[in-house]
Amino acid sequence: MNPRITWWTEKARKRIVDEAKRILEEIGVFVENDEALRLLDGAGARIDQKSRQVRIPAGIVEKAVESAPSRISLYNRRGEQVMDLGGDRVHFNPGSAALRIYDPKEKRARTPVTADLVKFATLIDALPSYAAQSTGLIAGDVPKEIQDRYRLFIALQHSGKPVVTGTFLVDAFKPMHEMLSAVAGDAEKLREKPMAIFDCCPSPPLKWSDLTAQALIDCARTGIVAELISMPLTGATSPVTLAGAVVQHCAESLSGVVIHQLAMPGAPIVYGGSPACFDMRKGTTPMGAVETMMIDGAYAEIGKHLGLPVQAYMALSDSKTVDYQAGMESAMGAVIAALSGLNNISGPGMLDFESCQSLEKLVLDNETCGMALRLVNGIELRDDPIVSLDLMREGIERKSFLSLAHTMKWFRKEVYYPDEVIDRNALDEWQKQGSKDAATRAAERVEKILAAHKPEPLDPEVRAHITELMASEANRCGMKTLPALTAMG
Repeated sequence: MNPRITWWTEKARKRIVDEAKRILEEIGVFVENDEALRLLDGAGARIDQKSRQVRIPAGIVEKAVESAPSRISLYNRRGEQVMDLGGDRVHFNPGSAALRIYDPKEKRARTPVTADLVKFATLIDALPSYAAQSTGLIAGDVPKEIQDRYRLFIALQHSGKPVVTGTFLVDAFKPMHEMLSAVAGDAEKLREKPMAIFDCCPSPPLKWSDLTAQALIDCARTGIVAELISMPLTGATSPVTLAGAVVQHCAESLSGVVIHQLAMPGAPIVYGGSPACFDMRKGTTPMGAVETMMIDGAYAEIGKHLGLPVQAYMALSDSKTVDYQAGMESAMGAVIAALSGLNNISGPGMLDFESCQSLEKLVLDNETCGMALRLVNGIELRDDPIVSLDLMREGIERKSFLSLAHTMKWFRKEVYYPDEVIDRNALDEWQKQGSKDAATRAAERVEKILAAHKPEPLDPEVRAHITELMASEANRCGMKTLPALTAMG
């Protein structure tokens, strides 16, 4: 038995879905995108052309959910399957997309530049607990008009892992898809073995913008995995109750499934989100609040009830630095997410309400995620009997189990051994090594990893092609030369 959290009774799960479908049928969802409106109209949804409000009958919703796959595979640059989304299979990736990066030398957050994005991707490539990378930083040294595609351009060159990304502008999808196709071999190979997830975010309450609806459609028609990111904010942009937020999340997500599946039935889509329990005292959206984590786990169970792979933004913190709060909130989130069986968990490395990334926290969170993955694997019955009499006799006779063949056989499989960034030394040894705290050790570990790890390089022809493509995008915005892709400085 693997340990798991259950949030709802079967009756409650059905009630939430039924209420969400009723909202879509009787209130509807605002849709800004013309192509999405045509798809919905052709399927029989009731559309008010003036207001663009779309009422979606339950039958359309049910057909869309039925056509969406319950299992999705993601592949690395070599074409090897590294993510199996569905069931209770758990995977972690860093969150997206931060406007700032925490600088441990300056002890403040600042605007990232190209060198930071290179370090970020390289570090993720080296850290084993992350199944995927993400375009988790926005470069401030390129024009805003190309920041979305530029993130992907750097990520594809400095890590072979699949990537969680997304568009900021409608015109970004085409060059981003072309870059991914070049790395995969061609567009058809990319469809067969997807190596990217694109986040598609409805605006609460119950609205699909032109950008996000188009992203759903583009993903569906190219085979790129779409990931729904519904973001109800309790008491602000959704009902104040946690259960009410889950119902709204379900309605928004189901409307996205409908648009997506109408564009291409059977296309891969993930039921996810980034909601928050609004802090009425501070006017903030705390991702580290336990109620936020509860909403995440609870809506994931609804997604599983619908037969869809699930995602959430968890294992992150609202702290502004790498401190106790950062560790506590991130660890709680990682454990709750893993025990909820979330398939794709985004957020490690993030601080300050999803607005800041920290390389040091990314290293520490790698260990948190490793421990969470060990936790959900549970306790196995390795032997029959579990403890043989001969084993006990031998241990008693030697007055130790350390040198026994049984110990040598199982100890590495039983225990997750963290990286040196986690201190398990005795006090005197810790003092000899400088009495360093976790943040200090993490900063040192970042530098060691970046100095030692060399990501597998892209094929030179592929690299030249995507560089030419990115340079063309930059030239359109008046940028004559792309920043140098170096991790120095």
